[in-house]
Amino acid sequence: MGNREYPERPVVGVGGVVIQDGRALLIRRSGEPLAGQWSIPGGTLELGETIAEGVRRELREETGLDVRVGELLEAFERIFPGAADRPQYHFVILDYLCEAMGGNPSPGGDASEVTLVAEDDLARYALSPAVTRILQKAFAIVKAAN
Repeated sequence: MGNREYPERPVVGVGGVVIQDGRALLIRRSGEPLAGQWSIPGGTLELGETIAEGVRRELREETGLDVRVGELLEAFERIFPGAADRPQYHFVILDYLCEAMGGNPSPGGDASEVTLVAEDDLARYALSPAVTRILQKAFAIVKAAN
């Protein structure tokens, strides 16, 4: 896997939003970037892996859940400034709506904690504007389907 810090090219990230019993699954990141912050579970796509395979692998590693990958919620960039006019991190992230098919939420991989959060409680987790927007999209899709 290429270097995520000071990369030569943007790194592809994948994430999975699981809404279960009216609550969204969040993880607390244990590694940089964003160590200690709550976020959507996910990570980087590996060479030769399809996007759906990457989402399933990352959700299994970070949350212990087996998921079915659904529709794309959003594609966005995260660029973290670095030294010498070069980004320290540059991710292009694809977040998908997912359905839990098995397993019990438990932290693993880059996740130090896992929690399920009601939409009305999202503000208590100091989420980035992008994460909040994506979670709100996911809640709206799930509500419209029910």
